[in-house]
Amino acid sequence: MRITVKVKPNKNAQNIKFNKELNIYEVELKSNPLKGKANDELISLLKKHFGKKEIKIISGKTSKKKIIEIK
Repeated sequence: MRITVKVKPNKNAQNIKFNKELNIYEVELKSNPLKGKANDELISLLKKHFGKKEIKIISGKTSKKKIIEIK
C-alpha cells in the first residue's frame, strides 16, 4: 500500500490526521528536519499507527510531501 504524507515538523506534539478532501495523511512531528531526524520520527510514528514493520519513504525524503510504502 502507498500513501501520501504531508509532514509538519517542529510541532509541540505528534499527531496523525487523514485529510479526506486531499486524500493525504497530515503528520505533525516534534523533530526538526535536519539530518533526517524528522524522517526517522515519521517512520517510527507510522509503524505504531499502522502496526506494520516495514515502512519506507519512496519519494520526497527532503520534501514536506512524501510518498510512503507500507508492507
